[in-house]
Amino acid sequence: MLNIKEIKEQIPHRYPFLLVDRILEVETGKRAVGIKNITSNDFYCRHEYFNNDALFPGSLQVEAMAQVSAFVVMDLIENKAQVPLLASIDKARFRRIIKPGDQLRIEVTLKRFKVSIAKFTASTYIGTDLASEVEFTCVIA
Repeated sequence: MLNIKEIKEQIPHRYPFLLVDRILEVETGKRAVGIKNITSNDFYCRHEYFNNDALFPGSLQVEAMAQVSAFVVMDLIENKAQVPLLASIDKARFRRIIKPGDQLRIEVTLKRFKVSIAKFTASTYIGTDLASEVEFTCVIA
């Protein structure tokens, strides 16, 4: 398990775009599980959208999944100065609204890894409810 300090030591993201609060599990080359706590203090929750509710936008959900994916391939990358960058998004589905007070569990699985390209599937959950899912590709740069 990695705390926020350890996460910051391994990926370059910082406030306001560090979207992972904790890494719960890592199986190098296979999968990782992370946590994002959604709070009303987050910059994206300062705007009210549907029914005067703040929400965690789908684009940032995908970015949070991509950030967790870095922990799956980190030990597979030879040059530690390189990081995975989001290159494409496929089959994104957003199943429920995520709002302040929710704890988002992010599960990422590596499907394919070749020298500079990694393909993933990822899902997010609020409790046991599926919140979103996506397939995406990252380029190691």
